[in-house]
Amino acid sequence: MKTKTLKKNKVNVVTLGCSKNLVDSEVLMTQLKANKYDVVHESEKEDSSIVIINTCGFIDNARQESIDTILHYVNAKQHGNVDKVYVTGCLSERYRPELEKEIPEVDGYFGTRDLPRLLKTLKADYKHELVGERLLTTPNHYAYLKISEGCDRKCSFCAIPLMRGNHISVPAEQLVLQAKNLVKNGVKEIMLIAQDLTFYGLDIYGKRNLSELLYKLSDVEGLEWIRLHYAFPSGFPMDAIDAIKNCSNICNYLDMPLQHASDNMLKAMRRGITKEKSTKLVETIKEKVPGIAIRTTFLVGYPGETEKDFEELMDWTSAMKFDRMGAFTYSHEENTHAYKADDDVPEDVKKERAGLLMEVQRGISHKLNKKKVGKELKVLIDRKEGDYFIGRTEHDSPEVDNEVLVDCRDTRSGVPTYLRVGDFATIKITSAEDYDLFGEPV
Repeated sequence: MKTKTLKKNKVNVVTLGCSKNLVDSEVLMTQLKANKYDVVHESEKEDSSIVIINTCGFIDNARQESIDTILHYVNAKQHGNVDKVYVTGCLSERYRPELEKEIPEVDGYFGTRDLPRLLKTLKADYKHELVGERLLTTPNHYAYLKISEGCDRKCSFCAIPLMRGNHISVPAEQLVLQAKNLVKNGVKEIMLIAQDLTFYGLDIYGKRNLSELLYKLSDVEGLEWIRLHYAFPSGFPMDAIDAIKNCSNICNYLDMPLQHASDNMLKAMRRGITKEKSTKLVETIKEKVPGIAIRTTFLVGYPGETEKDFEELMDWTSAMKFDRMGAFTYSHEENTHAYKADDDVPEDVKKERAGLLMEVQRGISHKLNKKKVGKELKVLIDRKEGDYFIGRTEHDSPEVDNEVLVDCRDTRSGVPTYLRVGDFATIKITSAEDYDLFGEPV
């Protein structure tokens, strides 16, 4: 029985998972708004007649969060607080038959490339003229730009190709148009994302074309920061590093997941690279672009990972001194190559190894941050929380990296410090913690 009046044609889009899902939600919201729907993102108000859940199916925890969210809104539907519940995204792509059987109360399941079909179900037209336009869910001054979909890599642990399909590049002219539209709406920083940036262009240009794309994007007037995420190390196109060096608005930052240092593990993971080649690649990048911040991620607890393999990873992490790093535990994913192996590393050992690795990184980060005390850095102000303005340097991406905190209360003059969210400011660093810097405006 309905307990409240729901707003007809109001849609609440709920996004789970990574930034690539976020972009998909933004595109969906733009199409719905153009079709006269009232669209909100992750609204806490229970007044939407329709809920669309954009799910993640990458690892166990993400799948469980997606399922819990579906069940939450199905329950809301049963209590009359929602009229229709639709599910899209990676979980729905990978497990649609099982979901339809287990949670039949959902009004429709759609895959990762089913946007036209979802719109048709909602009696909305897919408007081709809106390609390149987005209704942002991020703060207005930064946005993600997805340069390709899917992945052709065959990493043994990864289920992404099962959910996202083969690699498809977005033509450069469309990406430049998207970037111009974003800048027109106030965006100052774009983060290039894909399952693998380095594969960009192979399918439509017959060659790796990331560097040419970077030069074209760097010419977009008003675009002050361009940031690179998710670059595959094997076969890395070094001309992209030349673009970073040559273009002042491309951040000295590279997110390059390396996954491991043990050759045994790298081979088992089907990464197509060795520890020696990884070391040489990182060193070459640092030589070409002095001061570049490299962010990486490591996967621990992969089947067959021994104490010796893990110690080698620990030692290599200590030696390489990555600016940013994340550690994740292996998740046994069905239909992947690794699923044939015995998931023989106990869960508590996986978590312990991830913790030990992050402890090594904590010490590295603290030492690197201490070296920045006294320096003046260009900082993009993201938000204000309590007594602090919080921003980032070119070496930091939102949500995953370090932040710069500036006290609103100016103890020098007694006049409150004022910084505008979305603007750049020159900040002198006065102190440092493990993952945060503190400073004052110059």
